Amino acid sequence: MIVSSLLDFIILAIPFEPLKPEWQFGFTTQMVDRGVIPMVGMAFLFIGYWISSNMGMPSSESRSVVTDLRFWALLLAIVLGLLFLLLVPLHFKNVGQQSNQALEQIAQRATQAETELKNQTDQVSSLVKDPKRLEELDKAISGGQLQGEQLQRAQAIRDQLLAIKQDPNALKDRIDKAQTQIRTGKLDAEKQARTAALKSGIRTGISSLLLAIGYSIIGAMGLRNLGN
Repeated sequence: MIVSSLLDFIILAIPFEPLKPEWQFGFTTQMVDRGVIPMVGMAFLFIGYWISSNMGMPSSESRSVVTDLRFWALLLAIVLGLLFLLLVPLHFKNVGQQSNQALEQIAQRATQAETELKNQTDQVSSLVKDPKRLEELDKAISGGQLQGEQLQRAQAIRDQLLAIKQDPNALKDRIDKAQTQIRTGKLDAEKQARTAALKSGIRTGISSLLLAIGYSIIGAMGLRNLGN
């Protein structure tokens, strides 16, 4: 189980791109998710040695510590403890970067939506102020120049223009409503991005810290007892 988990960690690192934050984030998350597997393997190893010693099997005390599998397992525990400890600040840094990127994308989408709204508003305002263009639209509709979806779209535009012409405040109300929807959507998206970043940071960060503490305790206490 220990060897298979180490091979799994190596496979997770492929393709090896340690300088990319995306790779660091994915590798850290998957490492932490699988981090308890080597610990379970070590537990089975130590239980096996304990059972064999209680059953009167030949002891390994006369052998060199270097040839004892428990020594290498405990040494691996120390290494993994250090690795998971280093992953804690690295993960929080990457979570912060991804959160900032998500917030920037949300702001860009909101700005783009506001720009499109302004352009549409300018077009509608110019149509309302120019009676000739409204007459041309009426002729196109009544003259059979438009068919299908184009006709339906033109009729909808004409109805909207007539409604706005009769009630100038209608255009302002629609603009205010659209702007409110854009701002509300932006705030909701920002809240979701921050919440997702917080959950990821807490879940993976704390799990990595607990794994670091667990492996360090196993390695330190195990090596001390093995030496005695």
